[in-house]
Amino acid sequence: MTEKATFGAGCFWGVEATFRQLPGVTATAVGYEGGHTLNPTYRDVCSHGTGHAEVVQIEFDPAEISYERLLTVFWENHDPTTLNRQGPDVGDQYRSAIFYHSPEQKATAEKSKVEWNASGKFRRPIVTDIVPTETFYHAEDYHQQYLEKRGLATCHL
Repeated sequence: MTEKATFGAGCFWGVEATFRQLPGVTATAVGYEGGHTLNPTYRDVCSHGTGHAEVVQIEFDPAEISYERLLTVFWENHDPTTLNRQGPDVGDQYRSAIFYHSPEQKATAEKSKVEWNASGKFRRPIVTDIVPTETFYHAEDYHQQYLEKRGLATCHL
């Protein structure tokens, strides 16, 4: 039986590509979560008026990969200390966020955040939001597996 995990870590193209390659991840989808507009489009989200974050929703088999491992990949593959920014991408849709699907995920994410904050890996405090999952809106089809469709490994130079 699979479980879901949802992460916002900047531009969803690269985040999705990172998680898709992990053994135990059975499916990924990019989309929008955490805002107040119903059925937002990419254009809506980029206008900064919806409050949504670009996110990746992951289905995973906990017998093959743990939620803790997914959190490690999340922390290692973006800068959780920058508010509403990842590299050159600036805006509230690029915020660092964990949308938990259960009380267990919440507790695990909060513990992980404390541990990573204390680890010394980051020079500034982690600003990642840890909030309950809300409505996940699938992004437009052309965003799904965007880099894979174009034969790219990453969208960063």
